[in-house]
Amino acid sequence: MTGYMIVVGVDGSDGGRRALDWAVTEAATRGGAVNAVIAWSWDGIESGPGIPTTPADARKLAATTIDGGIEQLRLRRGSAFPVAAEVVRGRPADVLTAAARAADLLVLGSHGHSRVRHTVLGSVSEECIRKAACPVVVIPVPATAPPAKKETPEAQPADVARSRLDPAVDRA
Repeated sequence: MTGYMIVVGVDGSDGGRRALDWAVTEAATRGGAVNAVIAWSWDGIESGPGIPTTPADARKLAATTIDGGIEQLRLRRGSAFPVAAEVVRGRPADVLTAAARAADLLVLGSHGHSRVRHTVLGSVSEECIRKAACPVVVIPVPATAPPAKKETPEAQPADVARSRLDPAVDRA
């Protein structure tokens, strides 16, 4: 299949990196290409270390983020693949759905792992799912499971502990 286009949202997060990696793999299996897109904005309200102080700084930070994500992917994979990078000013969901208007697939990374759906998907992913004109794939970030509690026979009554340790013990 030629001309298969995948648009992937990149934002510098682990979810965005995983989405880019998945999109490149999928494009390779379909003989397609990837357009990595990052949205940026600047409202001039926030200030502090690491926060852009001008629109030019905000755009530069976005460009550095997307270029760094693509470079990290190239270093991990050790091969070349067709990925275009696009830095667009605007709200992330609007930018991504507009970029994907002519695409075959939009790929996004998820954020969070709470029980609330909005937090699991992230507000951008949720809005893109509602607005996109093409199928949307949301790549989850693996949840880190807490270590399983190991039950110890000492913490239980003696007969329950013996029955768990020795299946030959009569449980009647």
